[in-house]
Amino acid sequence: MKFKAAVIQDSPVVFNLQSTIDKVESLTKKAKFKGADLVVFPEAFISSYPKGMDFGARVGQRSSKGREDFERYFSSSLALDSKEYLKLLDIAKKNKVLLVIGVIEKDGGTLYCTALHISKSGKLLGKHRKIMPTAMERLIWGFGDGSTMPVIKTELGKIGSVICWENYMPMMRMGMYKKGIELYCTPTADDRETWLATVQHIALEGRCFVFSACQYLTRKDCPTDYSLEENKNDPNLILMHGGSCIISPLGKTLAGPSRDKAEILIADIDLNEIIKGKYDFDAVGHYSRPDIFELKINEKYNSSVSLTNDDIKEKK
Repeated sequence: MKFKAAVIQDSPVVFNLQSTIDKVESLTKKAKFKGADLVVFPEAFISSYPKGMDFGARVGQRSSKGREDFERYFSSSLALDSKEYLKLLDIAKKNKVLLVIGVIEKDGGTLYCTALHISKSGKLLGKHRKIMPTAMERLIWGFGDGSTMPVIKTELGKIGSVICWENYMPMMRMGMYKKGIELYCTPTADDRETWLATVQHIALEGRCFVFSACQYLTRKDCPTDYSLEENKNDPNLILMHGGSCIISPLGKTLAGPSRDKAEILIADIDLNEIIKGKYDFDAVGHYSRPDIFELKINEKYNSSVSLTNDDIKEKK
C-alpha cells in the first residue's frame, strides 16, 4: 500500500468552536488538493490548547476569573452529539480522507483531551482519550482509560494515536506495538526541538510510520483577553513553535521538522517499509523475551456509577 499523508501545522481559532471547524474544513481541503489520503491535526486543535493559562488556580485556591476562563473553554469544546461534530464527520467524507484530529471533548461536566479517527466515508472509527494529562493539564482535563486505546484496521493500514507525553510511557507504546500499529499518530503540544528525537525513537522502536502534529500558535491567534503574564502580550509572540514531522520506520525524517510557521507537511508512505524494518527488529516478535517480560493491559471501561437491573426496577 502506497499513499500520501499530510500533517497539519497551524492554529485553531482559539475558543471559537464554529470558526475552528470551518478552518479544519479549509485545511483539510488544502491537504487533499496536495494528494493526501491521511490528514493528521495537532493535539487539542478543536478548539485550543490553552498554552500559558493558569485558570486562576493556586494550591487551595481558585479564582472567579479562572472559573470564567474554564467556562469559556468548556463552551468552545466539542460534544460528540453536536452539529459541529457531525460537520467534522462530513469534512472527512467530502474530502475522502482518513482524518485524525485532536479535540477537547466534553462529556458531562468533564473535558477530555481526545484524538478522533474518522474514515473516508465520514464514520467515527474510534477515539483515544489521553490517559495521562501532564502537570497543569490535570486541572482542566479528565483521565481516559484503557477502553479508548484502539489500533484500527483501515484501507491505508492499522492506525492509532498516542497523545503528547503519553509517548514517554514505555508500556503504552508496547501495547500499541502489540496491536500491530503501522500508522502511529502523535498529536502533541510539545514544540521543543528535543521532540524530534522522541518520535524518531518511536518509529525505530515500533518499526512504524510516525505522524507528529503540533500547533503553530501566536498571541494574535488568541482573544485579546487571553490570560497571560503582562510581559507576554506582544501580538507576535510565538506561543507554540510547531516542530511537526513525518518519520519512517527506520527513523528517517520524510517531512519536517517545520518550525515557526504554518504549514501542511506531505510525505509518500509505503507500508512495505515496515516489513523491511522488522527484518532485524520486532519489539513484540522475534526481538521480545516473553519468558522474562510480560505486559498486562486493562481495556475495561471504568465508570464511577454502575446501574444494576434492581436499580432500574426501583426507578420504574
